[in-house]
Amino acid sequence: MVNRMQFYIDGAWVDPAVKKSTAVVNPATEEAMYEVALGSKVDVDKAVAAAKRAFATFSQTSREDRVALLSKVIEVYKGRLKEIGAAVSDEMGAPLPMAEKLQAGAGLGHLMTTLDVLKNYHFEEPVGTAMVLREPIGVVGMITPWNWPLNQIACKVAPALAAGCTMILKPSEFTPTSALIFAEILHEAGVPKGVFNLVNGLGPEVGAAMSEHPDIDMISFTGSTRAGIDVAKRAAPTVKRVSQELGGKSPNVILEGADLQKAVTGGVMHMFNNSGQSCNAPSRMIVPLSKMKEVAAIAKAVADKTKAGDPRAEGTTIGPVVNRGQWDKIQGLIKKGIDEGATLVAGGPGLPEGVNKGFYVRPTIFADVTPDMTIAREEIFGPVLTIIGAKDEAEAVQIANDTPYGLAGYVSADTVESAKRVARQIRAGNVNLQGVPNDRSAPFGGYKQSGNGREWGKYGLEDFLEVKAVAGFNAA
Repeated sequence: MVNRMQFYIDGAWVDPAVKKSTAVVNPATEEAMYEVALGSKVDVDKAVAAAKRAFATFSQTSREDRVALLSKVIEVYKGRLKEIGAAVSDEMGAPLPMAEKLQAGAGLGHLMTTLDVLKNYHFEEPVGTAMVLREPIGVVGMITPWNWPLNQIACKVAPALAAGCTMILKPSEFTPTSALIFAEILHEAGVPKGVFNLVNGLGPEVGAAMSEHPDIDMISFTGSTRAGIDVAKRAAPTVKRVSQELGGKSPNVILEGADLQKAVTGGVMHMFNNSGQSCNAPSRMIVPLSKMKEVAAIAKAVADKTKAGDPRAEGTTIGPVVNRGQWDKIQGLIKKGIDEGATLVAGGPGLPEGVNKGFYVRPTIFADVTPDMTIAREEIFGPVLTIIGAKDEAEAVQIANDTPYGLAGYVSADTVESAKRVARQIRAGNVNLQGVPNDRSAPFGGYKQSGNGREWGKYGLEDFLEVKAVAGFNAA
């Protein structure tokens, strides 16, 4: 049983410096389940001091040592998959089977991918008479969100461990339990004391203290663009590296000649997955103007089959959104879409039929959306799809890129070659062609205001490494 009233610092479970907590609410019932401790700058200072001490020795461990450590973490993690899935389902509302398979499974996937990378990665590279060394950057502060909690924790912690870094994690206060289980997994796997530390808390307190801390060498942040800007400003005076994965408003370009039934159905299902709470969700479906009615009809059929309901109930497609604040924001944007003249094809404001409590959003689709409408520009972060018409391929690309974000893009066409041509023109860090999902060994991250770092696979490992050139290393 996890202890939500303590933090994991220097290899032990410890009490917070100041007794302060917040309730964790089940979004399906709107009822408080338990309290979780909130940390302060004093707790951050303790965790950073522990990580700094541990870095002196952990940074010098061999590849073989770290391979053995990650292998053990994976072994222990596998035994707690169901427990992690249940915690994620209760705290952020994902349907239980999805939480076990995709949410908990994503964490395992990143651990395994990182292990494969570590086994073969070249930490030394001869360049002329010099040797280029890739060394751990130091103490890393990690701030992770609630929407894919284990995905984001593992894709930071695994490569940091592989690199030889030490770290302090601040998970979201909305989904603390899965992070605490993760801390227990690392402890059981024998991660040396001080290498991994966990302090729960709020962004303006714990997150700010981490961002400003002179002994933290890097911040790895996933969250909203607004919060990411604040982290970067606070980190600037100490010139620490800031790696960010931020918001998105990703285009899903469906070209003339594409299999409409397949592309639209897949796009709507992907948008609704995780109740639309994914930074890379394909939230703007850009289609040939002449096919708008046909696309809207296909999309409506998918929405009508999408059941928003109890995460533990049989047949539930999507659960609630994470909290009241998110629900209110989404409702406001749905109303804005109606007020600005978009055609409401499915869903709309209010709770789904037959539901009288919980933060459930009706699976909603708007057609005839124009690029200047609020719902076409703002990240909604809920199960709300906007369908925008384009007169030709050039206009589709122009609309796709008409956003301050650049995290992901999706392209469906009559041929892979046509899809590739458009993919090269989309200003985004990830583009998926013909419905093919992301590859965990390929980099994940954004252009523009969607961020500046890269996670996953080899690229995720390199985010936590410094490059040192040693001239004369290879001289005769």
